[in-house]
Amino acid sequence: MEFSAKQIADFIQGRVEGNENVTVSTFAKIEDGKPGAISFLSNPKYNHFIYETKSSIVIVNDDMVLEKEVSPTLIRVKNAYEAVARLLQLYDSMKPRKKGIDPLAFISPSAVIGKDCYIGAFAYIGEGVEIGDECQIYPHAVIEDHAKLGEKCIIYPNVSIYHECRLGNRVTIHSGSVIGADGFGFAPSTDGYDKIPQIGIVVIEDDVEIGANTCVDRSTMGQTVVHKGVKLDNLVQVAHNVEVGENTVMSAQVGIAGSTKVGTWCMVGGQAGFAGHITVGDKTFVGAQCGVNSSLKGNQSVIGSPAMEPRGFFRSSVIFQKLPEMYKQLNALQKEIEELKNK
Repeated sequence: MEFSAKQIADFIQGRVEGNENVTVSTFAKIEDGKPGAISFLSNPKYNHFIYETKSSIVIVNDDMVLEKEVSPTLIRVKNAYEAVARLLQLYDSMKPRKKGIDPLAFISPSAVIGKDCYIGAFAYIGEGVEIGDECQIYPHAVIEDHAKLGEKCIIYPNVSIYHECRLGNRVTIHSGSVIGADGFGFAPSTDGYDKIPQIGIVVIEDDVEIGANTCVDRSTMGQTVVHKGVKLDNLVQVAHNVEVGENTVMSAQVGIAGSTKVGTWCMVGGQAGFAGHITVGDKTFVGAQCGVNSSLKGNQSVIGSPAMEPRGFFRSSVIFQKLPEMYKQLNALQKEIEELKNK
């Protein structure tokens, strides 16, 4: 389908600068632009591409100042990144959705399947499972006994959802992820380690998206909870009895130890790690590779390992770089002191 610059501007509440009748039918990165494509520009590092791109339309921020004329039609908006996200969501919603149950899927007679669902080949749906309307269960996914899924969930290939776990509406889980595996609970004994049975469940609320190969462990007792609107990247580990607050986002390879509570609207960089049994307040920014070993109040930023406020971390980094020189100076001073003592 083709859309004109005017139609797109009306949808994203933008202002056209150029030919409002020019049409596009696909998306392209601004550096790879081609005729008939729409691109966007939100990062100033890419500003020079606006003068070179072959794209027919480019979405830009209102405050962008042009140094010379450009060939594409521009659509100016308050936030170009948010605007293109809305367009991509519209584009994705227009794709046809799979429906129907493949004859090679296994569905227990006691399972309840909603309307207009898709269940792919070799998917396994266990006893007493409940799946809401318009869910998509891709091939080789496993949904174990008495698990419950809300409406419009997407479960990609090779996802495993263990027994009795509960998912809300519009939950997306990407390939290879495991929801509800046993938490890491072992008690030391004279013979080694005795396993502590993990008898709780995992609850994932509405509008959560979980990346590939991410694990959310079931609780020892009670619930491990991922609240509404949370987005977890690939290779994230959420341990037993953890609670992740609404609209928190975590980049790849984040690890959260057991019984830690993370607040709402937090942002966590890649490879950050959280110790167990701590609390992280709302709207906390945790930098990449940060080591959080104690509780944090909300509305703050921390970086480094152990985690500290940025100013202290940068000061410490400067000192760390000077340690070899300081070590030489210290040795020299010790030598002088020894010489003075000998005299």
